[in-house]
Amino acid sequence: MAAKWDIFALSERMMAMDEAAWARHSNPLSVYSRMSILPLMTLAVFSRIWLGWGALVPIGLVILWTWWNPRAFAPPKSTNSWAAHGTFGERVFLNRKAVPIPKHHTRWAVALGVVSGVGLMPWLWGLWQIDLGMTLFGLSLMIGGKLWFVDRMVWLYQDMKDAHPDYTAWAR
Repeated sequence: MAAKWDIFALSERMMAMDEAAWARHSNPLSVYSRMSILPLMTLAVFSRIWLGWGALVPIGLVILWTWWNPRAFAPPKSTNSWAAHGTFGERVFLNRKAVPIPKHHTRWAVALGVVSGVGLMPWLWGLWQIDLGMTLFGLSLMIGGKLWFVDRMVWLYQDMKDAHPDYTAWAR
C-alpha cells in the first residue's frame, strides 16, 4: 500500500496524535465514548430538518468532539483492558513499516476498513435523503466494522507486544 494512500496513517495525521494523546486514548472511557461519534454526527446532520443552516453548529461540535475525544480522559491507571490493547494494536499497525507485522493482520485491517468504507455510502445516502433505514444500515456497517477492527487490533497487539521495546513500555 503506497504511503500516500494509507488511509490509516492519514487519519492519525489528521488527528495530530502524539504520545500524550495516545496514552490518554488508551483509557477505556475514550475508546467507548468514541463510538458515539457517528451516531452524534447522524443526529447533527438530521438536525438540518429542524435547524436549517443552524445544523452547522452541532456538526461543528461533533467534529470538535472527534478531535478532543482521545485527549478528554486521563491516562488509565492500568492498561490491562480490551480497549487499551485495541489502541496499542492501532499504534502497532500504524508502525508496520518500521516494525513489520504478520500479513494476516494487514489483510484483516484493510478488509475491515473496506467494510466500514462500504457502510459510508448508504450512510451518506441516508443522510442526504433523510432515509432512516439506509442511514442505520450504513451506521451498522461502519460501527460494526470499526468494532471488529479494534478487536483485531487487540489480537495484533497480543502478537506483537514483545516485538519492540516501545510496545512493551505502553503497558502498565
